[in-house]
Amino acid sequence: MTEEAKSLTPADQDYQIKMKLSKNLSLSECLKSKTATRLGINNEPHDDWVVENLQAIAENVFQPCRDHFGVPIYVSSGYRSPDLNRAIGGSKRSQHMEGRALDLDCDVYGVITNAELFNYIRENLEFDQMVWEFGDEDNPDWVHVSYVHGGTNRKRCLRACRDDEGKVYYQVMYKQL
Repeated sequence: MTEEAKSLTPADQDYQIKMKLSKNLSLSECLKSKTATRLGINNEPHDDWVVENLQAIAENVFQPCRDHFGVPIYVSSGYRSPDLNRAIGGSKRSQHMEGRALDLDCDVYGVITNAELFNYIRENLEFDQMVWEFGDEDNPDWVHVSYVHGGTNRKRCLRACRDDEGKVYYQVMYKQL
């Protein structure tokens, strides 16, 4: 934890939680985690660059999707503290810990599909990595997307699969457009 984060007053922390990252996405939506709440894990970022990364993905990926489709898009996972990431078995190099990734789920609202969201992002936006998370050939269960602010975005598209023993592996779906 940085000295700056340690010195935040409760009012400062409350402001950070209510902060808007884009027109339709708040910081609190990107920090929310039922697992963190259940396990008593603090899931607040303690570095300004994490919030800057969240703002960049909100402005460059989330908000353009929200504006294009004109419907709510559910963020099932945004920032993950290292403790939360370990608790859920996330990758040791997860971009969620840097505020560079969001897991999005449009099926929650039933207006557009996750496949429509995936294809819109792939065809129209800059992104680093996007994963068709499980599901079937027609629709993923959710869409993982990352964005690197001030760096190179690879436009890498993967599909998350499970082998016969339940182990997760990834297949390349598309080459860079």
